[in-house]
Amino acid sequence: MKKFALSIILSVFFGNTLLFGQMPDSVSHYISIIKSNIYKDYKNMYRKGKGSLVYPFLTPGSNQYDNVLWDWDSWLSNVALRQILTDVGSEKDKKEAVKYEQGCVLNFLHYGDWDGYLPIVIWEDSKPRDIRPENIYDVNMHKPVLAQHAAFITKNNGGDAEWLREKFYHLQAFVNNYHAHHRDKATGLYYWQNDVAIGVDNDPCTFFRPPKSSASIYLNCLMYRELLAMVYLANQLGIPEVGKEFAQHAEELKAAVQEHCWDERDGFFYSVDLNLIPSVNRADSTLGKTFLIHSGYMRDYDCLIQRIGVWSGFLAMWAGIATPEQAERMVKEHFSNPETFNSPSGIRTLSKMEKMYSMRASANPSNWRGPIWGISNYMVFKGLEKYGFTNEAKEMASETICLFGKDFEKNGALHEYYEPETGQPLLNLGFQNWNYLVLNMVAWYEKGRVVEEF
Repeated sequence: MKKFALSIILSVFFGNTLLFGQMPDSVSHYISIIKSNIYKDYKNMYRKGKGSLVYPFLTPGSNQYDNVLWDWDSWLSNVALRQILTDVGSEKDKKEAVKYEQGCVLNFLHYGDWDGYLPIVIWEDSKPRDIRPENIYDVNMHKPVLAQHAAFITKNNGGDAEWLREKFYHLQAFVNNYHAHHRDKATGLYYWQNDVAIGVDNDPCTFFRPPKSSASIYLNCLMYRELLAMVYLANQLGIPEVGKEFAQHAEELKAAVQEHCWDERDGFFYSVDLNLIPSVNRADSTLGKTFLIHSGYMRDYDCLIQRIGVWSGFLAMWAGIATPEQAERMVKEHFSNPETFNSPSGIRTLSKMEKMYSMRASANPSNWRGPIWGISNYMVFKGLEKYGFTNEAKEMASETICLFGKDFEKNGALHEYYEPETGQPLLNLGFQNWNYLVLNMVAWYEKGRVVEEF
């Protein structure tokens, strides 16, 4: 990314045209490379399904993720797939894709039950519900993106949700499970049960933290959009009364995120810590006489904000939770700051100012403590575009295009994540997945037809 001070100087003396017109030939060159590589192999994501995967589905790609169905990976890969089909697919291609798209959702719902648990991942030889019943509400489950995935598919097929009707109960049970068993009643925020398979593997706000203590801003932003997707699906299925309850939950969650996760001091959204001792009278004789400790002024706050600069704070813009005033502060004070998030390759997943910042390549967990990921670049880009920060969105798009174009040009494939300053790949050659969302950024950059997630 351009340095903040340099951006200001250039915009003052030369205007925004020069600022984002310095490398048009390079961007155009890399767009051509990206298109030629992705368009030719996108059907490698298609799998017919066998074993525990009873429906056709989309696999994220690369050998590491082959023949496996992951939760938010399949959703975002599907958004990228639809952009590819919009760009170069025939009507036959688009119809062929539907069974693989719907199969991603139906494979997960196949393992639904009254308890609302749905698995995070399905391998063809796995037992997705092999969990002790007494522990069903103490483990992480499918991230709250399944209704969003179903809504995306439905919306892109003319609003017809009939394919989902028989399984909609399981989707309701899934969201109800989150509301009843993964939500802190005092704050109204949703929390992770533990740090297993949270998607952003080693986010310091959750990684190695006590169970049920992390009300992650990432999780809560996804959940807000999930609830809105449930409203849409209920309406499409002709049961709007069901949708009203989910709409109410969405508004309550939005208010909770505003109240507890927004930090007016820093101008950013943070995760919060729920790991507090219950606020009740406690008898204690440590001082030689029995007291009701702290009874004169009991704790009257329900969480503590975690002022750790994680990229997912920007998801409040992607989700539409941030106010315009909050978004402006986030962009000016955080997005544009090269000392924290702003890098030549995109958005750092952890602020460079954090002591935990690290570029170490790791696959278990994958490293989200600073490296550039295609999905974080994309979702921050979408938030910028949504709130009207067109120049900044163009900056993110062009940097991601150049990052991936160079990787294709040099290595013939993309990687999982990258070093921010140089753009050098760090791990997993052949990673497709949400990296293909660069085509959605390309379509926006070229002012073409853009496919968007629900």
